[in-house]
Amino acid sequence: MRVLVLDTIHGGGDIAASLRRRGDVVDTVDPYRGSGVPEKVAAARSYDMVTAPVHLNPSYPLLTKAPVKTHHEIVKELVVSPRVSVEITGACGKTTTAFALAHLMTGCGSGILHTSSGTFRMPERELLWRKSITPASVIAASIAAQDCGATWLIAEESIGVAGIGTLGILTSADDYPIAGGTKSALAEKCRSLGACEMVLVPRGVPVQAGWQVIEELVTVSGNVLSFEGGNVTNSLLTIAGYRSSLSAAAAAGLLLDLPVENLANFPALTGRMCLSEISGVLFLDNANSGTNAANTIDAATYLRKMCPGKQVVMVIGMEHHAVCEGFPVNDILRVVFEVRPAHLVIISETNDCVGTFPDADAVCTTISTAKIIALNLAEKIGGIVLFAVKTWR
Repeated sequence: MRVLVLDTIHGGGDIAASLRRRGDVVDTVDPYRGSGVPEKVAAARSYDMVTAPVHLNPSYPLLTKAPVKTHHEIVKELVVSPRVSVEITGACGKTTTAFALAHLMTGCGSGILHTSSGTFRMPERELLWRKSITPASVIAASIAAQDCGATWLIAEESIGVAGIGTLGILTSADDYPIAGGTKSALAEKCRSLGACEMVLVPRGVPVQAGWQVIEELVTVSGNVLSFEGGNVTNSLLTIAGYRSSLSAAAAAGLLLDLPVENLANFPALTGRMCLSEISGVLFLDNANSGTNAANTIDAATYLRKMCPGKQVVMVIGMEHHAVCEGFPVNDILRVVFEVRPAHLVIISETNDCVGTFPDADAVCTTISTAKIIALNLAEKIGGIVLFAVKTWR
């Protein structure tokens, strides 16, 4: 089969390599960087199939060359999944849900956990590599599962799932435009979930036949999560971001017949509301790919509850534009207005935000620089640091 693979930035290179291994003749074209076969050459050739990411603008000319499959759909053809395979997608909460569900897998044999924080061999939590969470990265994760004889695979994926196995989870009903504003990210995620054997979604998402709603399986009151036959107590449940993720993991655990009660000892993850002390300064780390206005405001409330009377130094912004839904400037302005920090440090890829935040103490382009500045400011006033940066981590 002659296949044209579009977009090598977001996993197309891995897909092309897998297609070649199975015997296909493959051309690659990257619409963003112009690499691979020149577009004019590809336009003159014939193909049996085109595969492209769901976020590519449908007006891109080479999409008319042959029948199109999404990267998610082609990955399903290329993957051999273990006995239990769980795919997790959503605008936020994916990584925490993945780690919480892996926590419940303890005692279920070896597994592979693939997230934006890294791909791990479990239960040893041995880091194998760090890759993106494009659907193509599931190929390497599934090969790792085969190589180590894993009985399960949990994979975090962006803008949908491949539908490779047991359960698909949508962590958030939030939506944003993709494909040049022509598509809804939520609609694409829901469409892809239809390929899974079982599907779990949050309330507010249109439910298809056979799908389960998280809030109908578990409920949370304060720091207690309840389900039919038991309950779990964990202080992280008082934080909105953890509440939704632990609820999703618990609901998934019920569907997969896992010991949900083990969530009682699930700890905070690095970069996700993790409170620690650095050089004598209390530091709440909420820098991750799911950072947004809502969970930043929630983080500020949590931090002030844990450290009453302390002034807050807030670091906020976005280090990498590779995060699909971004961190809009208007959302950052809203957070600053609501949190009202004593000191403000902005992170941006460029310094063009200076005029937007005239009261900022600094505008930085990297997390490392912003962290040093924030710690120094907090040390001077005896304050605490809220680190809320959208970045792959």
